[in-house]
Amino acid sequence: MLEHMPTLILVMLGLPVVAAVVIAALGPRQLPLIRWLALAAVLANLAVTGVIVSRAVPALTQRNPEIRAIIDDTQVRTFQPMWVPGAADQTSQTRWNLFEIPVAGGTERAAAIQFYLGIDGINVWLIALTSFLMVPSVLVSWNSIKVRANEFYAWLLLLQTAMLGVFLSFDIILFYVFFELTLVPLFFMIGVWGGPSRREAARKFFLFTLAGSLIALLGMVGIILAVRARTGELTFSIPRLVEIVQAQLRIQDAGSVAYWRQVQMFVFLAMTVGFAVKVPLFPLHTWLPLAHVEAPTAGSVLLAGVLLKLGAYGFLRLCLPLAPDAAINIGVPLIQSLAAIGVIYGALCAFAQNDIKKMVAYSSVSHLGFCMMGIFALNSAGITGGLMQMINHGLSTGGLFLLVGMLYERYHTRMMSDYSGLGARLKLLTLAMIFVCLSSVGMPFLNGFIGEMMILAGVMDLKVGDAGSFTLATIGATGIVLGSWYLFTMLQRVFFGQIREPHHDPNEGPVRDLTGRELATLLPLVAACIAIGVYPRPMLDSMKRDVAVVTSIIESRRN
Repeated sequence: MLEHMPTLILVMLGLPVVAAVVIAALGPRQLPLIRWLALAAVLANLAVTGVIVSRAVPALTQRNPEIRAIIDDTQVRTFQPMWVPGAADQTSQTRWNLFEIPVAGGTERAAAIQFYLGIDGINVWLIALTSFLMVPSVLVSWNSIKVRANEFYAWLLLLQTAMLGVFLSFDIILFYVFFELTLVPLFFMIGVWGGPSRREAARKFFLFTLAGSLIALLGMVGIILAVRARTGELTFSIPRLVEIVQAQLRIQDAGSVAYWRQVQMFVFLAMTVGFAVKVPLFPLHTWLPLAHVEAPTAGSVLLAGVLLKLGAYGFLRLCLPLAPDAAINIGVPLIQSLAAIGVIYGALCAFAQNDIKKMVAYSSVSHLGFCMMGIFALNSAGITGGLMQMINHGLSTGGLFLLVGMLYERYHTRMMSDYSGLGARLKLLTLAMIFVCLSSVGMPFLNGFIGEMMILAGVMDLKVGDAGSFTLATIGATGIVLGSWYLFTMLQRVFFGQIREPHHDPNEGPVRDLTGRELATLLPLVAACIAIGVYPRPMLDSMKRDVAVVTSIIESRRN
């Protein structure tokens, strides 16, 4: 089976595109067929992803003995993706060139932008999360999307390919292409099938994220040109760029040190702007609440569950290993400060909302700020916790958006003040909402707990200057408390107390509890939250080697 893994990776990436083309060609009137084809496509893709992850996790865990060699600098500190399509063997770079760039003089081998994909410990669980959340995204749209449904499901499936492409890419230009492609499907999903202010929300989302992405591109091109200028090698391979940069940073002459100090500062700041918009970090978050509120439920689930993770993933994959000195000297004070502000600001804004969906949107600002605090602790516990919490946030907040969408389908309002005592009428929905809220606040034995504890441990162990690790950890813990405050307040106002229901059209029939389709949407998510909370070891073990690459690069620059 392992020899077929590169083929399975290509199938996982290409299947949604094929399904999108077929569905788009059907025409909007064949609604039942469109729905079932979309569901079949995401289930097939999830099955392929499941096979990949089930084979990848043991193989990634077996590489953990390499960690000592990485730390001791007897093995090259760079990413080593596995099962690369088009490679001569399991660990080599692909031979599939997308675009060759002749080198001046013609004496060197032409450089090429490559179709360089692979699996490692940083991307494997994000890939699993993407394919997993596609299934509830299709199911929750079953009755709510009726107009131009073929186009909606086609855009949804194209979005899946773009998201998977970002996580799978190990060529920096291919990474950027997929990173930009994620904007287009979600722009149309918000702009066509969103709420009353959908066009404004779609424009704001597109302009903010496009501007940030273009600035990030300057940083990516900058590191490519800097490597070319100093070594004569033109490469777009992320592992090779990381390897070359680490070799260059070991050169101790004054000219080289000054050159790379300036390059790192430019590269780090440019990439930070682009990735911070995507996270989004305070104060670049202003596009997010409107986009969430106006997006259809599936768009909100994928925006919170996956797309917000692209920014944090970019920091891990590119910023930290390619600009470690800047990450230490600029990133820690800057990102930690903005993340800490975002944790408290997002939580207070969430508490102030009457619209449940907007409350969940602002909670993402708080939770992703907490993830960034972990990543910029720049140690193993913090980075591992931040990466785990990215997964956990995708499950918990994705579940919250699903439940808010189900509630809206029944009563056509999201205002907390319109509800009271729904627990007496909708018992299963209430139980599901309580569970997802407990998951979101990090109750022990649910998915959020281990990630939160590791982030707090990592922040407490922050070793950079006067960063105020105790103060930052206190702010992070305060954010957890505030998260419990606004979520439990929402539960009390909407689901407990004297029953009060909004007016609903009697022609639609009596309001019913969760249907079989909705239970099928939620139960796998519940199972995933429990599984991670009870037994997180496979996730932790499979991440170790590649997290060690990042942390060892940082540690080598502290010495």
